[in-house]
Amino acid sequence: MRIAFRPSSILNLFLALSLSSSCLPAQTSQQIASALRQSQYEKALQLLHTALATSPSNPELWTMRGVAFRGLGNTKDALASFKHALKLAPDTIPALQGAAQIDFDQGSAAGIPIIEHLLELRPNDLTSHAMLAALQYQQGNCASALPHFERAMPVFEARPAGLHAYVTCLVRQKQFDTAATVLGRTLETNSGNAQERRVLASVQLMAKHPEQSLETLAPLLSAQPDAQTLELASQAYEQSHQTEQAVDALREAILRDPRNANLYLDFAAIAEKHQSIQVGINVVNDGINLQPDAAALYFARGMLYVQLSEYDKAQNDFDKAYQLDPKSSLSAAAQGLTAVQQNDFSSALSGIQQKLGARPNDPILLYMQADVLAEQDPQPGTPEFTTALNSAQKAVSLNPALGPAHTVLAKLYMTSNRYPDAVSECRKALHDDPADQTALYHLVHALRKTDQQAEIPGLLKQLALVRKQAASKKREENRFKLVEGESESQ
Repeated sequence: MRIAFRPSSILNLFLALSLSSSCLPAQTSQQIASALRQSQYEKALQLLHTALATSPSNPELWTMRGVAFRGLGNTKDALASFKHALKLAPDTIPALQGAAQIDFDQGSAAGIPIIEHLLELRPNDLTSHAMLAALQYQQGNCASALPHFERAMPVFEARPAGLHAYVTCLVRQKQFDTAATVLGRTLETNSGNAQERRVLASVQLMAKHPEQSLETLAPLLSAQPDAQTLELASQAYEQSHQTEQAVDALREAILRDPRNANLYLDFAAIAEKHQSIQVGINVVNDGINLQPDAAALYFARGMLYVQLSEYDKAQNDFDKAYQLDPKSSLSAAAQGLTAVQQNDFSSALSGIQQKLGARPNDPILLYMQADVLAEQDPQPGTPEFTTALNSAQKAVSLNPALGPAHTVLAKLYMTSNRYPDAVSECRKALHDDPADQTALYHLVHALRKTDQQAEIPGLLKQLALVRKQAASKKREENRFKLVEGESESQ
């Protein structure tokens, strides 16, 4: 997000300072001021070069030098000049403003302490509050940005990008009612913007105001609503206990966008909540027929089969989902590697092993090495499998609380038919994280190979519950993405 702020007082301030300075001849001050007023920046720099030769410690001269360089588009030398002026006189407001503006335009966090200093000197400067709010937002520091967004509301009134950044921060801090109020203001001036209505409706859903959300969506619903609008309406209907309307909206959304897997997942969630399990299975079947490679749909159908106590069918669906999307189980640490995300395992492994060379007893790095190797399904007896197994075993010995490492070790034990050991490792992983879906899946699979199969129905129910909670969280995240995406698009 970039929001342009141009403090109009900078030019007048530094000119006033230069003309009142007792350190310079009046004629020199007037000549420099005149050159700057007329945008004759090269001439100003020539005059400043001479003046600085005789007064090298004059902060006003350095400030004017910064303005001249900035006028020529040389922000590097401009910033250096402003900062030199501040080194000589830290409270020089024009230099503070000039440096802050450059850092702000570049989205640099270096501007934050400069603007904070400005606000110490001028606590009611709304432009400084607005710039600080925007920079803090860009750094992901919404808690610090919010007070400044609030103070700078008059500045943001005519800047939709700023208002949407404010809303995004409010949503991140779970201040949904305030976010809805701010968005309502923007909609008042842009009532025909469909995306603006969807964003507001989404925030109202987060605030648990489904009736308000439906009221916001009403103009879109009365026309030719798209699938996204109908999906939001369905969630609002369901939240306000109007299940029949929720189902109707979802059915229409599916007709408009039949390949949108999220719509079938929403339908499955409603069906499960209201014990219409077979109806849910039938609808998910339609989705699978259109998208046979959508892992999430098999997970959803498996959850519904669990509710019918059809555990073999549920297990088959969970197996199919895992086969289609095994990498969904990668840990947060491994997911953070760009190479892993791009399935470039050799690059990922190379980077991990390079770090291991310096830190051979780092349990996180050992776990990541095992995880990346395990994702490539090495066979027992191969060097890759041996390395993965040794790495995982060493990781859990160094840090027994590292749950994901137990999960990877369980997978490797299963590959080598060491099912009792796999069961043990899965239980350790679940002790640290009961919501570890991969550990639950492996535990069910390992138990099927032992004499402890009585646990399996309960574990499948637990897996279904974990998936349901994850799906609910995902819906909330999708609503947030709608808000955040609107902010970034401004």
